[in-house]
Amino acid sequence: MSNTEKYSLNSRKVAEATNEWLLKRGVKKEAIAELVHFLQKDYFPDLTPEDCMVHVDAVLSKREVQNAVLTGIQLDILAEEGKLMAPLQDMIKHDEGLYGCDEILALSIVNVYGSIGFTNFGYIDKLKPGILVKLNDKSDGDCHTFLDDIVGAIAASAASRIAHRKQAEREGVTTPPLD
Repeated sequence: MSNTEKYSLNSRKVAEATNEWLLKRGVKKEAIAELVHFLQKDYFPDLTPEDCMVHVDAVLSKREVQNAVLTGIQLDILAEEGKLMAPLQDMIKHDEGLYGCDEILALSIVNVYGSIGFTNFGYIDKLKPGILVKLNDKSDGDCHTFLDDIVGAIAASAASRIAHRKQAEREGVTTPPLD
């Protein structure tokens, strides 16, 4: 890029890259929607996986979320390829228990969706249901130190979005919070 060219990021390309990299790393949006359903089914028995998918898509449409997804996946890949410097390489590759930057990056996602997002994230991060079991498995050589937390954060955020919208519906509010 020459000095006279101005940097301009194409938002559509960022969104496409986010979806592409999630798929390349084995994460389908349907699997995230299943986590959302897991988190909210007891509170909203009529909630369908399709309803959950709408909220997953809404969360993934946010630039802050896309930034976290792309950053975390790249760090996981670099660790997988052994391209980080020590001791960071080992901390990420082995998902070191005292290394909390993966959770902090994920919290940047839930931060967009309020305190219920934080509690949902803590809950799902502890249980690791659904696709989180696979992403947390270290036996296959893949590194998902960041991605498992990011996927959990997307699900927690979508669950929070549902809870806020359902409350707004009960209150007759036409413009729900946290779009």
